[in-house]
Amino acid sequence: MTACQMISRNKVQSFLTMLGIVIGVMAVIIIMSLGASAQEFILGQVKTYGSNMVAVLPGKSDDSGPPAAAFGLVITSMKNKDGEDIRKMKNPHIEELSMYVRGNDIISWENSLKSVTFYGTSSTYPKIENAELKVGRFFDEEEENAKVIVLGSKVADELFGSQDPLGKRVRIKKTNFTVIGVFTSKGGNFIQNQDEQVFVPLKTAQSNLLGIDHLDFIRVRIDNVENYDLVEQEIASLLRSNHDIDSEDDDDFSIRSVAQAVEVISSITDILKFFLVAVSAISLLVGGFGIMNIMLAIVQERIKEIGLRKALGANEKDIVWQFLVETTTITFISGVIGIVLGIGISYIAAQVINLLGYEWTFLISYDGILLGCFVSVFIGLVFGIVPALKASKLDPIDALAYE
Repeated sequence: MTACQMISRNKVQSFLTMLGIVIGVMAVIIIMSLGASAQEFILGQVKTYGSNMVAVLPGKSDDSGPPAAAFGLVITSMKNKDGEDIRKMKNPHIEELSMYVRGNDIISWENSLKSVTFYGTSSTYPKIENAELKVGRFFDEEEENAKVIVLGSKVADELFGSQDPLGKRVRIKKTNFTVIGVFTSKGGNFIQNQDEQVFVPLKTAQSNLLGIDHLDFIRVRIDNVENYDLVEQEIASLLRSNHDIDSEDDDDFSIRSVAQAVEVISSITDILKFFLVAVSAISLLVGGFGIMNIMLAIVQERIKEIGLRKALGANEKDIVWQFLVETTTITFISGVIGIVLGIGISYIAAQVINLLGYEWTFLISYDGILLGCFVSVFIGLVFGIVPALKASKLDPIDALAYE
């Protein structure tokens, strides 16, 4: 009786035995595929957002990690004067700058309500973010204390439907704002979703909505990412002067480029992928022991067949080779099933993410497929050796007499 016949006769036992390898390989394929897609997604967003964007944030960080502000901590060291002084530097490599504060609240108009993220920002926002207006205009420098607001496209649609929002008065907290513009739909990315946000003048947000006098962050667009070090050094020197800091060890701010942020995210993604693959390896290990047990059972049921083969001239090497081939056949079939299921689930996940509004590309990880095939065969060889050696050591006389 061959291994395939054994599987056919013991379908439930064989299915449970193969399941560990199927799940393990499937998990590896899903992790590798989604990881490759995530990497592609992030790089695509960077191209859209601009790799020449620099963020200045309150709070110190080390060279490899994110700043403290990235974890949601409220740090008040960054002031409006810092942004204004950076703009006044007249650095030839700085193309534009915008200051930001943000919060979350309910925006209302008549009986319509919507939860939004609101930003207080500079009049330069559309230029630095490459944002286009569908209707109306953005506020200018003279309106830094005005109660005017520009809506993301989805916010406008949900509040006003088919009505013209321009000139309407909406309310956030206890402050009424006049709608002066609506952005063209831009879609979401891993940084923000402008369609779900609203924008008011910086000082209006600070005084009327948040009651603060500090900034959450500053964004600077530079002419070329190659000039980042020059810009970073000049901004850092200015901020140390503004904050009375003598040594960079005492910095209360962080300066990061989008490219650096992507490197950090990629590193975190790689670590997460490694951890998840390691967890998947446990399933593969369990599956390997299951395969070994079923092959030991096969040896027990085929003792007479083994004895007959040895009596007819088969040596120990032939018996070992026979059982290793059968074991690797089982594990390879399990691996192929896991690969097919992994690709299918990855495809479904990509479609779901696209339905959520993100431009997610479905990618097949050929490295993952090769890894799945290799691991399947490797497990067959490693966990098949014990049953194979046991079969090869059987005495042909005792085997033929076995009942």
